Amino acid sequence: MAWVDLGVQLVGRWMGPSVVSRICRQMLIDPTGREQRNYRSFRPGLSHNDQPVRALQLWMEGNADSDLSVKALAGRANLSMRTLQRRFTSNTGLSVNQYVQELRVEKAKGMLELTEMTVSEICWRVGYHDLSAFNRLFKSVTGLSAGEYRRRFKINYAQ
Repeated sequence: MAWVDLGVQLVGRWMGPSVVSRICRQMLIDPTGREQRNYRSFRPGLSHNDQPVRALQLWMEGNADSDLSVKALAGRANLSMRTLQRRFTSNTGLSVNQYVQELRVEKAKGMLELTEMTVSEICWRVGYHDLSAFNRLFKSVTGLSAGEYRRRFKINYAQ
């Protein structure tokens, strides 16, 4: 991997840290520790034919801060909780709760990269009300704390 490290160093010297960050994300390179899960993105599949589940997925995308409990989502889809859980897992490969966690962490990552909001504010904006639970979840998914993630991936437009 020495040639990759050399390339990253040269890009950083000539193009700056924001270009290094974008290139490393594109090429799935960790410039400091080689852990790839920092670069993983949650891109849910919508190609299945279950219309109520797809409609929920689309609604959840724009309403991550809402009540996304199985009970609330089942009511929204007019399905029983068991039916929703079975169909959701069958069509997405994730349980409702796993999907919600992945979705919210992905939203938080975007806010950490693009805004100056505090981690607490982001936690609330993505639907969590317990900062310590959010921090544990974020680190378990990304391998970094929210603050570390921001330091590594913050997109700085001033350069």
